[in-house]
Amino acid sequence: MLFKTLVIMKLSLLLLLVGVLQVRANVLAQGNITLSMKQAEIEKVLNRIQKSGEFKFLYNFDLKSLRKKVDVNVENASLKETLDNLFANTDLTYRVLENNLVAVISSAPDQQEKRITGRVTSDAGEPISGVSVIVKGTTRGTNSDVNGNYMITVPPNATLVLSAIGFEQQEVVVGDQEVVNVKLVTSNKKLDEVVVIGYGSQRRRDVTGAVATVTAKDFENRPVVTTAQALQGKAAGVQVTQPSGKPGVDFSVRIRGASSINANNDPLYVIDGIPTTDTRGLNPNDIENMQVLKDAASAAIYGARAANGVVLITTKRGKANRSTVGFNTYLGFNQLANKIDVLDAEQYKLLMTEIPSAGPVDPAYDKNTDWVDETFGTGVNQNYQLSFTGGSEKTQYFLSLGYLQDKGMVDPARFDRYTARLNLDNKVNNWLKVAANINYNRNSTTNTGDNLSSGRGGVIMSALNTPPVIGIYKDDGSGEFEQNPYQGSWESPLAYMSRSEKTITNRLLANFNADVRLFPGFTYKMNIGTDISNTQGDTYIDPKRTVYGRQQNGVANTTRNDFFSWIWENTLNYTKRSGDHNLNILAGISAQENNFGTSWINTHDLHETVPTTNAGNIIDAAGNTKTSNSLVSNFARLNYDFASKYLLSAAFRYDGSSKLASGNKWDFFPAFTAGWRISSESFMQNVDAINDLKIRASWGQNGNQEGISDYTSFGLSSFSRVPPTNPLSGPAVKPYSIANPDLTWEKTTSFNIGVDVSMLNNRLSLTADAYWKHTKDLIMEVVLPDFMGIPAPFLRNDGELKNKGFELAISSKNTVTELRWNTDLNISWNTNEITSLNLMPVIDAANIYSTNQYATRATVGQPLGAFYGYISRGVDPQTGKIIYEDLDKNGTITPDDRTFIGYAAPKFIYGMTNTLNYKNWDLNIFIQGVQGNDIFNATRVDLEGMFDSKNQSTVVLDRWKQPGDITSVPGAGDINNSNNSTRFIEDGSFLRLKSITLSYSFPQKMLQSVKLQRLSLYATAQNLFTITSYNGFDPEVNAFGNSSKGTEVGVDYGTYPQTRTVVFGLNVEF
Repeated sequence: MLFKTLVIMKLSLLLLLVGVLQVRANVLAQGNITLSMKQAEIEKVLNRIQKSGEFKFLYNFDLKSLRKKVDVNVENASLKETLDNLFANTDLTYRVLENNLVAVISSAPDQQEKRITGRVTSDAGEPISGVSVIVKGTTRGTNSDVNGNYMITVPPNATLVLSAIGFEQQEVVVGDQEVVNVKLVTSNKKLDEVVVIGYGSQRRRDVTGAVATVTAKDFENRPVVTTAQALQGKAAGVQVTQPSGKPGVDFSVRIRGASSINANNDPLYVIDGIPTTDTRGLNPNDIENMQVLKDAASAAIYGARAANGVVLITTKRGKANRSTVGFNTYLGFNQLANKIDVLDAEQYKLLMTEIPSAGPVDPAYDKNTDWVDETFGTGVNQNYQLSFTGGSEKTQYFLSLGYLQDKGMVDPARFDRYTARLNLDNKVNNWLKVAANINYNRNSTTNTGDNLSSGRGGVIMSALNTPPVIGIYKDDGSGEFEQNPYQGSWESPLAYMSRSEKTITNRLLANFNADVRLFPGFTYKMNIGTDISNTQGDTYIDPKRTVYGRQQNGVANTTRNDFFSWIWENTLNYTKRSGDHNLNILAGISAQENNFGTSWINTHDLHETVPTTNAGNIIDAAGNTKTSNSLVSNFARLNYDFASKYLLSAAFRYDGSSKLASGNKWDFFPAFTAGWRISSESFMQNVDAINDLKIRASWGQNGNQEGISDYTSFGLSSFSRVPPTNPLSGPAVKPYSIANPDLTWEKTTSFNIGVDVSMLNNRLSLTADAYWKHTKDLIMEVVLPDFMGIPAPFLRNDGELKNKGFELAISSKNTVTELRWNTDLNISWNTNEITSLNLMPVIDAANIYSTNQYATRATVGQPLGAFYGYISRGVDPQTGKIIYEDLDKNGTITPDDRTFIGYAAPKFIYGMTNTLNYKNWDLNIFIQGVQGNDIFNATRVDLEGMFDSKNQSTVVLDRWKQPGDITSVPGAGDINNSNNSTRFIEDGSFLRLKSITLSYSFPQKMLQSVKLQRLSLYATAQNLFTITSYNGFDPEVNAFGNSSKGTEVGVDYGTYPQTRTVVFGLNVEF
């Protein structure tokens, strides 16, 4: 009753003050108020009177009667006459104080709103943060803080509605209470949460496929730029690799290993119902959750595009009766995490005297430039996100605006993204619901050349290889970069960095859907969407500063890509419940068309001040192409369960693709799953330690058509320009490819068996899956003999491979006291093997530029990403040359002595997140790792080869110099020492502290006074340290980027390194 007593005291003081001041008030009852307003709120009428300047009003904004709408029509009326009229039939009264200050109060103090405080706890007594506390029937609400405390102002006779994920919703009548403590009853979060499964949703307890969930909370307060980055280390069986640290880089995502040699290995993404393979334009802050469909059964509903798994992305939506404005921002700085030391000027000069092809350095070159320090600086990350969410029971909205800038540590690398998203939901009536999702983004990427040698524009390799004896600029004041004394075309890193390579993409991703309730249990849904983008890339090399620029007198190139896709889907859904029997049937059709257009023009010999192609005097190449493809599908799914104890599901998809020839256009992709909830059996009822136990099994088939070009089934021709004839006869026409009318889909068949366990009062949950995948009809590229004059490889179905593995995910609530500690761990094993190759029994890939040797070989009995080369037995102390093992024992080292020397695929991958909460403090520690993989460190070929004038790493200070030297570094001058061999194979295993975040949430009681719902500050360190034996910049690397080919993996060759980042952020909700 303390609160009520305080209210009475405050009202008594206010009335006493009013009485005293009234005695002295200069009440000009005559007044002079003229006013005419129709159906205006009383508060607005008072504001209008106050604007006249004669009177000022003092009142509580929360008084309900101020919202009453009235008609006012007075002329030269007194204040008393006006207010008596205005307050008629309300509980409002007033007192005129001195200086014409008018206090407006309620005449019924017992009916005033009051402030309620309380604490929300679980049935185990632990505080619950983030609980939604809403006054029933209103939009007024708040959230509990990290200690479970909340504060809210309520009207008389209010009822509070409290809800939180993992707990049963509860309603509490306030009555005369001023402190309302609530204990929420725990439900099984894992079982009760709804999982999106493709064209529908299902309770997790009823899911029989292998589905992993990643929510927004799993990556909040981290500088996550892309969707794939948010998945990294968070889902068992999903290997996400950041091939370089360059801003805007695409990630490589593999779900349960690679399933193809030449076709695409990336998963299909479905964003709010729109399928795509590109998510770079999606703002991770807009994501609500992601469901990863890993096995064929759960992904079979997507048929011909699901062989590599499916990631279903659901974005945030508005919530009824709760409106919020959110602002999130962070600012971060990043630097090189690991430095490679190279020779200084004196050490370099000495080395050059030992390399015949180079020779001594000209004494005129007397600088000592540290090109690594000149190249690597400090990058800046910044992000701003403004969101509006809310709505009524009928209409909800979510609007977000975002800007991200990721400026790299190596100029001019930079990625800028502007995003805008609007999600709308409207319940038109009791049988029709409509929704719209509109997402626009603009990405701007400025490139820094990497994964290239120092002679081909590679900035990273140039930073390591450029002779230290030259300076940055010539001494003549021309502004030209100083030239390499040995190879003029091998430019310095700053010269390469002066090039401008910028790509801008504008993209609109939008869809509209309508749900029609035809009759009870039977609904129809229509979804129509589009994906429209245009990309323009511009390259400019000025005609003065660089050697190549002067040779070409400037270069200007422009490329434009246009993409337009539409999709139209119609589904019927029937749900029937009868006692313990639950049945759901889905049937649908889908049609999608994709249109691509590309145009380009390359020029040189520019005007000295104009950077565009119109100033190019010589056109090197120009042209454009247009292609299109379409996919038509029929699909269906049946789900049945008996009391959630016995679960069955069957699905199929029948796809037809325009990419394939007649007779092979259509294929059928079925799937079947079953589950048994053992914990619901009578013999388990006395096993208190186990809350839930379910076993499940699935079998299914998926297809892969992403690696097939639009017109592969046809023989294509190419055109080349020839001198005009008289009469004109057009260009020369040459055959480009050979038709293959028998080409068909790659098809993957998979079997999965899994178990889900929750125990110890749901404090410990475990999910384990074992799987087997078999892919047949691999799409292979057959290189044709030169004499045929066909430049394009012949595509045919030829080969098989398999993947098998085991996945384990564990979640635990370690402590549930005032200090709460939760752990999430996932670990995955996968093995891969090629089981059949016919026409092309050997496939070499990943060519190393300096040696012109392929790093990987694919053949039967080996996994994808198998390194191939010589076995190095060290350095011959007498000759200083590498000793290669003579495998065929013929006394001579030949290519026949090569063998498999390493494997890029890891033995297992893992991720672990520990979250600790204490009062208002949160600590999140995320560890990610890879174990048992090899890396071909081709960077060392150019850094330790000592076969030309490139600068070398300090490792070569231990090189062999004279007979009898015992060392692992060969002598200088012989390129044969740099053959692809075990000398350059390194263990790529690593354990990385991916991120550590410390955040503080301000107490709800403090925020209430400033009208804030949430305010938190955080600091995050990313890539803080990495435990590894790898000698390169970073072990998370691939010189071939996110190449979808399964053979081009695990190579490091001048790759832009990962960065160590520190970020400071702010989250506010109004």
